Order: sequence, then structure tokens, then C-alpha cells
Amino acid sequence: MTLTIEEKPAERRVTTLANLNPNQQAAIRRIPAEADAVVRPIEATRPNAIFTGQERFDAEQARIFRRFPVPVTLSALLPEPGMVVAHEGYGLPLLISRTKSGEIKAFINACQHKGSKLLEDCEVRKAGRVTCPYHAWTYTTDGKLIGVARNDAFANFDKTERNLKELPAREWGGVIYVQLDGAPDPDWSQLSDQIADDFTSLGIPDSHVYGRKTFDLKANWKAVLEPFLEGYHVQRLHAASIGDLFQDAPNIVDLFGANIRQVSGRIGYVPQMLDEDPGQNVHKLVTHAYTAFPNCVVVTSQYYTSVMILMPREVDRTVVEYFMLTPGPATTEKAAEVFKRSFELIINVFGGEDFRAAEISQAGLAAGVPSQTIYCGLEANIVHYYEALEALL
Repeated sequence: MTLTIEEKPAERRVTTLANLNPNQQAAIRRIPAEADAVVRPIEATRPNAIFTGQERFDAEQARIFRRFPVPVTLSALLPEPGMVVAHEGYGLPLLISRTKSGEIKAFINACQHKGSKLLEDCEVRKAGRVTCPYHAWTYTTDGKLIGVARNDAFANFDKTERNLKELPAREWGGVIYVQLDGAPDPDWSQLSDQIADDFTSLGIPDSHVYGRKTFDLKANWKAVLEPFLEGYHVQRLHAASIGDLFQDAPNIVDLFGANIRQVSGRIGYVPQMLDEDPGQNVHKLVTHAYTAFPNCVVVTSQYYTSVMILMPREVDRTVVEYFMLTPGPATTEKAAEVFKRSFELIINVFGGEDFRAAEISQAGLAAGVPSQTIYCGLEANIVHYYEALEALL
């Protein structure tokens, strides 16, 4: 199924080449014509245990997912002051809020009375305060305890000592990162300023969340990630959906520590196309695919952007939260139809194809086959990413 769209579905400006930052523009101008692309063979393997071994999983949890801040959700999900959302993707009950002043805060989603969850679902709410459903203790969006039922029944009670447990948090290019272990002095060094600048140029911080969906997958998180780091599978796995839109050619790749940016031309691409119409939507010609440290995937499309956060829960279990971002809400019937079809398409492509591939791969890997995974030249980015990851391990 290929979407053919003749009119712009939202009123926000089109993303032209000139709208992107200079570093992004330079990367795009390095993309060769489809006919000139060359695949360079590589010789690289990784042992089965990186997908199936408990020791490796535990090391990743200790030295990456608890040592460094990790992505939890998107700024666009909480666009206005006073908005709150609960989050449990990492197995830790979190409460993310945007305070009255517009600052992002992260807390443990637990009342300081008896630990009850303040919010029991993961729907976004707009409220100046949050009240515990158990005994009605009430907190502001900046975590302060402001109301206690029958306060007179507590002796020597100081509300200021019972504020919510706060975790360090930061917005980075429209992605909200949180230090899950609560360390007071987080190490933000793995986050790239260039990637944050790229995300801002792509409009991610002020986009509209058209839709989101959570997937609970029977696969190691790296098996889920791999398809988004390579183009080898696209014309094969996606043959019945979007495979005819993309070249079977290597991407232009830039590494920023453990962050990877890939840009590639769509089918039939030649560099002259960039300058034929300076006002054209650059996403018609070029696809961006990012892996932001350590587990956030961003993929651009013509009228929307996909963002996924891949959260490891067990060796063979990954929770993925998918967001479809649009420039703004649909303002016309045409836009509504385009967004609806786009969401259905991408959920089917990612959920029914990429995620399915991860699960059926995990089944074989769990049986010990292959003992080593082998990578080709169209999968070189996977190797680059693993090298960066292994340096931290």
C-alpha cells in the first residue's frame, strides 16, 4: 500500500532543505544518485548471547539504562502547562508533568503516604494538581504536597517532607530524558547537541501527537532496533507495503558518539532534485532515520514523523511506545483522511512487519541458531552502533 497525496494535509510550513540546519543540509548533499550508490562488503559478526544472554542483558541495564538518562516520552505529548502523564514502559512507575512555568518534571508515581499510584493509566491529563485515589493526598504538578485529608490526625506532620520523589529530567530535541535511578548528578554526556539540533529542525519539539500505540514484543530490544539501522530488509520484508519507495543502497551515515544519523534518497533519487524546486518538501526526496542514545528511533516521512522508544524489560521482552507526529492537528477532511491512512499504514508496517520480524528472529536465536549473526555492507550501521554500545559496556 503506497500513499499518494497531492495536497499538504496540515497548515504548518513545509520542511524544505533550507529549513534544516547546515549540518543536515551537508549530509543530504552527500547522497549519491541511486545509480551511483556503491555497497561496500564488510565482514562482521556478533555472538548469539547479545540477544539471549542474561549476563549481557544485566550489564546493559546496569551500565546503560540505569547509569545514563534514557528517553521516556516526548515534549509534544505534554504541550501545555499543567499536563501530566504516567509512564511504565521501563517497569518503573513514573509521573511526567509540565509545571505551570512550563518546566518538565519527572517523579516516581507513588504517593508519599502508602505508595499508591497517583495515576493508574497512561492517558494524558491537564490538571493543576494530582490527587491520590487511596487517601486523597494532593500534589501540584511540581511535586509539592499541598493537601492531606484529616491533616489534624497526624502528629508532628510536615507536608514539606512528603513531596513526590523527583528524578532528574531534561528535554532534548523534543525528547524527554529521565535518570531512572534518581542519581542527583546525571551524566548527560551521551546526548548529542547535533542530534538535538536536528530534531528541532525537523519540528519534533512542537509537533502534534496524532496517535500513539504501545507494543509488548517477545524479542530482545536490539533485535527490535536492528531493522531501523539498515536498509537490507526494506525491499524484502516490506515488499507488499512500502518497499517500492526506497533504494536498495547504503545510507549516508554520521556518528555522534552513540547516536546515529542516516539519510537516504528515495527510489529514483538524483542530487539535482534538491535544487529543482527550493520550496518543495524535502521529505519527498529524502528519508532521515536516527537512533538517539540509547533506544530512541526517529524516521521521517513526507507528512509525518515516527518516533519509537524501545524499552528493554527482559532478555526476550521489549515494550515499544510508538508516536506518530504531524505538523499540527488535521484542519480539513482531506488532512483527517491522510493522517488516518498514514497511521494505519505505519502501524501495519512497523507492527506487522518490522516487529514481527524481530519476534520470529528471537525464536530462532533462543534456540541457539545462529551461534553468530553475520552482517553485510547494507547493515554496517548495526555494527557501528554495537561498537559504540560495547565501548560503554
